[in-house]
Amino acid sequence: MPFPCSIVHEAPWLCVSFSHPARVASWAVNRPGLVTAQQLLWREVKNKDLPIDVDPVAWLEKELEARDGLDAVTMLTSCDIGNYCVADAEVETVRVKAIVTVGLSNAERIGRRLDWSKEGWGTINLAVIIDQGLEDWALLEAMSIATEARTAAVCDADIQIATGRATGTGTDCVAVVAPEGEGAYAGLHTALGEAIGHSVYASVSEAIGKWRKTRPGIAFPG
Repeated sequence: MPFPCSIVHEAPWLCVSFSHPARVASWAVNRPGLVTAQQLLWREVKNKDLPIDVDPVAWLEKELEARDGLDAVTMLTSCDIGNYCVADAEVETVRVKAIVTVGLSNAERIGRRLDWSKEGWGTINLAVIIDQGLEDWALLEAMSIATEARTAAVCDADIQIATGRATGTGTDCVAVVAPEGEGAYAGLHTALGEAIGHSVYASVSEAIGKWRKTRPGIAFPG
C-alpha cells in the first residue's frame, strides 16, 4: 500500500498506525468527522471503567492523554478486541484492508429499539484502509459501501432478536481511511467498491463467528 499500516494489540488497546497521515471519515468517539490522522485506536472497556455517572468522552480523553494519543481517531467497545479480524482484498489495481472487532450483545433491528440499558455494549467497530487517493466525497461513498457490507454480514449471520433479524448494534462505528487524492467514485460498480465489500464482508463474518463461540446459547431481551 502507498501508506503501509501496522497493527498492534496491547490490551486494552488495539492500534493501527500509518506510515504517513491520511484522511479519515468516521463518527468515532475521539476525532469524529473528516479529519487527518496517522493512527486509529480501539479501547476495550469494562463496566468498572465507565459507571453510569462517568462521561465517556472525558474519560477517554484522559486515557488518550496518558498514552500521548489525543490525535488518534478512537473507538470504544466492551467486546474482546483480542478477537479482531483482518481481511484484505485486491481488485484490479485497488487494495483494501478491513480490520474489525465485533460484539453483538446489544444487537438491534433497523427501525426498532430494545432496552439494552442493563446489558453490555458490544459494538461492531470497523476500519477500512484504502490504498487509492480519494476526494472527500468519495471517502463518504466508500463509507456507505463499507456500512452496506457490514450490514450484509450481520444479516447473513441470522441473529434473531425480539424485533426480528439483527442488522447491527446500537453503537456500531465505521472509520474509512485513504490518502488525499483525486479518486471520485467508490460505488458497487467500481473496483474499489468491490474490494471494500469483499474485505469488509469477510472480516465481519469471521469476527461474528468468533463472537458466537464466546456466547453459546446467548439470550437476547424480549
